[in-house]
Amino acid sequence: MKYTVLLSFLLSFSGQYSTACSSVIISGKATRDGRPLMWKNCDTDNLNHSLIYSDDKGLPLLGIVRNSSADEATASIWTGTNAKGFSIMNTLSYNLTENRVTSSNGWVMRRALEVCGNVPDFKAFLDTLPKPLQVESNYGVIDAEGNAAYFETYPDGYRMIDVNDPATAPLGYLVYTNFSYTGFYDKGEGYIRYQTVMHQMVKQAPSKNFTPQWIFNKLARCFYHSLMDADFTDESTMASFKNGYIPDADFIPRNSTASSTVVQGVRKGENPELTTMWTVLGYTPCSIAIPSWVKAGRDNAPLLMRGGENYTSQMCNRALELKATVFDVSRGHGQSYLRFSKLHNREGTGYMQQLAPVENEVFGMAAPWIDKWRQADSVDKAEVVELAAEISRFVDENFIINQ
Repeated sequence: MKYTVLLSFLLSFSGQYSTACSSVIISGKATRDGRPLMWKNCDTDNLNHSLIYSDDKGLPLLGIVRNSSADEATASIWTGTNAKGFSIMNTLSYNLTENRVTSSNGWVMRRALEVCGNVPDFKAFLDTLPKPLQVESNYGVIDAEGNAAYFETYPDGYRMIDVNDPATAPLGYLVYTNFSYTGFYDKGEGYIRYQTVMHQMVKQAPSKNFTPQWIFNKLARCFYHSLMDADFTDESTMASFKNGYIPDADFIPRNSTASSTVVQGVRKGENPELTTMWTVLGYTPCSIAIPSWVKAGRDNAPLLMRGGENYTSQMCNRALELKATVFDVSRGHGQSYLRFSKLHNREGTGYMQQLAPVENEVFGMAAPWIDKWRQADSVDKAEVVELAAEISRFVDENFIINQ
C-alpha cells in the first residue's frame, strides 16, 4: 500500500527533530481584515517552553523562551513582539552556507525586540552587528507600519525578501521552513513540510479568510502529508494502520514541536498595542492557544504561561503529559512513531477533538474585547488583565481530558 513508503524515511528522522520549524508571514493585503499574520511552529531539543514579559533592557516585550532560561532579563527569545508592534521569529536555514553555523539566533531576536520599532530598524540592526555573525537563519518580521519581510541571514550578511512585493510574493504570503530561497539549490531541509503548508495556504488564499484560529487548526495541527497526498484525519487513510500507530514522518507537528505562535498585527495607522500574540505551549495537538498583549505585562494568564517551579508553564506541562501517551513507545526507535488514534479517532475522543471546543471558547471569549479595543484604538490594561485572568480560570477548569 502507498502509505508504507513513510517507513523508509524513519532512519533519517532521529537527527532532524531540532531542525523542523515551519513558518508563514501573510501580508495585510492578503487577509480579510487587512491585518498581517506571522506564524511559527517551533521545534527544538528543549521541549519546555513558556511566555515571558520583559522591560529590563529596552522596549517592553513578550517572548517565547525555554524554561531552562529562568532569567527573564537575559533569556534568549524564539518568537516575540514588542510595545511598538515589531514582531520577530526565525527558522534555521541549511542552504545559505556550505558548513553549518553555531547559532546565536535567540540572542539576536531578543536584542532586536529590545531596540527595534519597525522592519527598517531591524535592517539597520543587522547592519550594525559585527561580522561574521554566528547565524544561518530566516528571520521573519512584521511591524505596525505594514512592513513584512524575511531576512535570509548568514555570517557575512543577509538578503531581504519583501512579503509585500508582488514580484516575490504574488499571493501576499511567503512560507519558510528550513531552507532559503536564495541559498544553494536543492540543499536544506523541510521541503515536504513546505509543500504541506503551501497546499493548505493555496486552498484558503482566494477567500482571504486567514485567521489565527485557522492557522492553528489547518497548519500547526495539520496531519496532511504532502508527499503521500494523505490526510491522516481521514478514516480511509487510517484504515491502513490497524493499531492506530503511524510514523512521525515530516508532519508539521512532530515529536520535537515545543510551541506554536501566531502574531496578529495591526493595520497601518492603528495603535501598535493592539497587536495580539496567540501562543500554544507544548506539543500543539495536546494544547490550546492563549492570547497575550504587551500592555498586560506579566499578567497574561500567568499561571498557565509562566510561573511555578523552575518558571515552567502549567499549560506546557499538561501538554507534555498528554504527549507522553501519544509517543508511548520508548525502546529503540519507538519515539519515531505516534499513536495517532490518541489524537484523532472516529469516536471523536482524540485529544485534538476534546480540546477543540475549549480553544474555540477561548477565541470566543477574546473576540468581543479585541473588537472593543480596536474600536477605541487602545487596549485598556485593566480589561486585558481581567480577560487574561478569566481565560486562565476557564482553561484551568476545562482542560479535562478523557484518556
